[in-house]
Amino acid sequence: MLPATALALGVLAALLAWPVPAALARARWPRRDPLAALVCWQAIGLAGGLAIIGALLVHGLAPWGHSLPEAWWHWVTRQPSAEPVRGDHWVAQTLAAVLTLELLGVLALSGVRTARTRRRHRALLELLVRPGASSGERASAEETLLLDHPAPVAFCIPGARPLLVLSSGMVAELDGAQLDAVVAHERAHLREHHHLLLLPFVAWRAALPVLPAADRAHDGVRDLVEMRADDVALRSLSGPDPRRTLAVAIVAAAGGAGGQVPEGALAVTGGPVAVRVRRLLAPADPLPTRARWAALASAVALLLVPTLLLLLPALL
Repeated sequence: MLPATALALGVLAALLAWPVPAALARARWPRRDPLAALVCWQAIGLAGGLAIIGALLVHGLAPWGHSLPEAWWHWVTRQPSAEPVRGDHWVAQTLAAVLTLELLGVLALSGVRTARTRRRHRALLELLVRPGASSGERASAEETLLLDHPAPVAFCIPGARPLLVLSSGMVAELDGAQLDAVVAHERAHLREHHHLLLLPFVAWRAALPVLPAADRAHDGVRDLVEMRADDVALRSLSGPDPRRTLAVAIVAAAGGAGGQVPEGALAVTGGPVAVRVRRLLAPADPLPTRARWAALASAVALLLVPTLLLLLPALL
């Protein structure tokens, strides 16, 4: 039973390492519903990690039992194996342990490094710049800083004490509605904790730099969180044409020093600016409800399949 399970998990891991992420990255529908697409990317990452580690673990423990719980318990309690133990079984066990420790370790290390970098940037900004004035949709003075810089710049630094930074150039170049649109975009990042959605893929890319899917997944998630922030921002904007207002603000920031933001920050110029502007000015029809639920059901299925493959033999 376990060899067949290991093979099935291996096939699933291979699919989630290349063709499935490639298909999702090429698809057009995620731009119509970034939130559903983000759920799918998270499911691909979690299911892929579970499948590849599970395949190695199941193969490595196969001589000790007919199901993973049974084999693991026999292995932990040092009971004799029911079948001969070959070298490939020990290699699979070692690879499973190494990959698990690497993924978890890189995730923890990436989180610590990112948090430390954000704290350092925040402390430096609090020393060098002054609080920003609040009005309308703009954030309060406690969370907004005004950077004395001629270029239009806007970004937020997530964390326990989130910070939103606007440059004097941004305030001078944009009118009130456009500035409110920029602030609404950054607030969407902070409110929905988009940095946490990005973190696993930052770690995945660092842990598996030779895997093309890691770069594709990171870039796809980065682009989608910006589109999602645009969508959330639009809900809070008033005026005759909020889409054009936000698009003009994005272009203005991109034309200045919009890309020069601290590491770990989320900026209004993040992701594919041209795609985002076209998406705002010529919006596609929303994803149909059936298609949205199909995407979410697919994400749930991706998580259930490796879980069932690991546990089902114990129930038979």
